Amino acid sequence: MSNLTIQLLEALKPWRNASAWRIALSGGLDSTVLLHLLAHLHPTHSFPPLTAIHVHHGLQAVADTWPAHCQLLCDALSVPLTVVHVQVPAGASIERAAREARYGAFETLIRPQEVLFTGQHRDDQAETLLFRLLRGAGVSGLSGMPRERSLGQGVLGRPLLDISRADLEAYAQANGLHWVEDPFNEYIGLSRNYLRHEVMPVLSRRWPQVTTTLSRAADHCAEAQGLLSELAEQDLAAAAVETAFAWLGLPSLTLDPIDRLSTARQRNALRHWLAGLTRLPDTAHWAGWEALRDAGVDARPAWCLADGELHRAGGRIWWLSGQWLRQPTAPITWDQPAKPLSLPGNGLLRIEGEVPEGPLQVRYRQGGEVMSLAERGHRDLKRLLNERGVPPFARGRLPLLYQNDRLLAVANLAGLDADPSGHWQLKWLPTSSDQGLS
Repeated sequence: MSNLTIQLLEALKPWRNASAWRIALSGGLDSTVLLHLLAHLHPTHSFPPLTAIHVHHGLQAVADTWPAHCQLLCDALSVPLTVVHVQVPAGASIERAAREARYGAFETLIRPQEVLFTGQHRDDQAETLLFRLLRGAGVSGLSGMPRERSLGQGVLGRPLLDISRADLEAYAQANGLHWVEDPFNEYIGLSRNYLRHEVMPVLSRRWPQVTTTLSRAADHCAEAQGLLSELAEQDLAAAAVETAFAWLGLPSLTLDPIDRLSTARQRNALRHWLAGLTRLPDTAHWAGWEALRDAGVDARPAWCLADGELHRAGGRIWWLSGQWLRQPTAPITWDQPAKPLSLPGNGLLRIEGEVPEGPLQVRYRQGGEVMSLAERGHRDLKRLLNERGVPPFARGRLPLLYQNDRLLAVANLAGLDADPSGHWQLKWLPTSSDQGLS
């Protein structure tokens, strides 16, 4: 058994209990060798069922022959192949757009408990570290490509990260394998290709073990990032105090425990929390966090990020995205109040109990509204919302139930959301904060 095979078997251990293994087969050297290795190991090992996926981008004329090449390769190894054709939208970075289209296709195909293997190897990891270092990445970026990450309903695994391209090429030649070469990979106008063809050879002549060393550095950074993540989870746990407005369905944190941390720990905790919600800001943009944190008590600060906004209200920070950043449409006539009412861009509204008589309408706050309360008479709605501490960003979205021009109820607010006699109650299920990232 070759050393390469032994390395691969060790790398595959975390995924032995998967329901299926799939290989992202481009037809290039890396994925071709991975497919060949797994196909030959499969009969003598209790591996999950093995299939391959080829994504055809249609960006180059030469690529039109690759699906047929992959099919011949898979047929020879008795491995089922799925070919997916994708459209790559035009944009500033064709490389990025193609990658997003490719992984989008993978996500639609991967099922729960399945693993998709890609062929990135040690040289790729070294290039990734160097590329990100030159872009000023932090510890997370310098961790390089993870050996495993979630992908749709399944998992993406990289079992070749400890194996060099030279070892893969030697295996391919020894076994008479043929692979395709993407002409795009030779274009040094792309930064990664420039590093691969112009920079890495120079470094290798001076430091022959440069790919091993850089990959080891990425592992060190990954370990450090793991410790930072543990620290962030501890800090966030102290800030994850329940709010009376949990029914808004918005991610939020209590500000005070975060504010007591050092600036570096604040950023670390917030990076960890925001990672699943938005693309993270660069170093210069973090001034927006400091402005939000330090604003006066009566201020209504917001920090605009790539995929939403962070607001401060009621001693908490709140994440808003998607429909929460757009004013909902009103007024809406409620013709069938016995049935739930879908509010355009604002969730679902229903009446529990006996439906009030007369024509009903749903509106949103414009200012100057007055509500009649038992034993308190007429009260300004603004004052009532202040008394209950309703976050300012939510006030314009609270459904107001009117009978003609009389304000009957304000959804979800105790003392304002029901008939004084207790015959009915107005319940609102807000729209979700729907732009979080996977």
